Amino acid sequence: MRLLLIRHGQTPSNVRGVLDTLVPGPGLTELGLEQAAAIPAAVAGEGIGALFASVQARAQLTAGPLAASLGLPVHVREGLREVIAGDLDMKSDAASIEMYHDVAFSWAAGDGERRMPGGETGVETFGRFDRVIDEAAASGNGTVACVAHGLIIRAWTAARSSNVDAAMASRNVLRNTGVVTLEGSPAVGWTVLSWAGTALGGRRLDEGASIGPGSLPD
Repeated sequence: MRLLLIRHGQTPSNVRGVLDTLVPGPGLTELGLEQAAAIPAAVAGEGIGALFASVQARAQLTAGPLAASLGLPVHVREGLREVIAGDLDMKSDAASIEMYHDVAFSWAAGDGERRMPGGETGVETFGRFDRVIDEAAASGNGTVACVAHGLIIRAWTAARSSNVDAAMASRNVLRNTGVVTLEGSPAVGWTVLSWAGTALGGRRLDEGASIGPGSLPD
């Protein structure tokens, strides 16, 4: 199975640099709508057979143009929502953003029982995401796309793939409407084929940009 994990388009909270993981959360900026409209052409050759999106408005708005172009429904799932920031929600200071990333990538490195302040543990977060991926795999489609969020895509990929670890994922941002493409299944595991359009085996993944404003989770 081929799995496309697509980050949503730009939001006002992205522009403001705010940790915003509430539901339904913000919509898209004008640029975000343009980014969403460009997705169908960008993935036209993928043969997507099913499309999922998180319960947060920005993911569903991003999925809309792709759903229309494919003639597919959008399956909205709670499990795809962003890593819940808990006590850090709506903060924009550097210490809060650093803690948010540090906790999520510690989960990917194996400390799944650690809890986000006022939020979930890694076991809970990855568990809910896993259940959606299990459903996608059970659909029988050769290629499935999920529109979700930057940090959960990066951390889950690091935890579940054979060729991207927490250190690599933490160093490589996934900008708005960036795509992580994986191949495999829940039973046999996953291999990352490309990260935001860069094929693994070409430019080394760990040569990407460091964490910065583009890596904010919402």
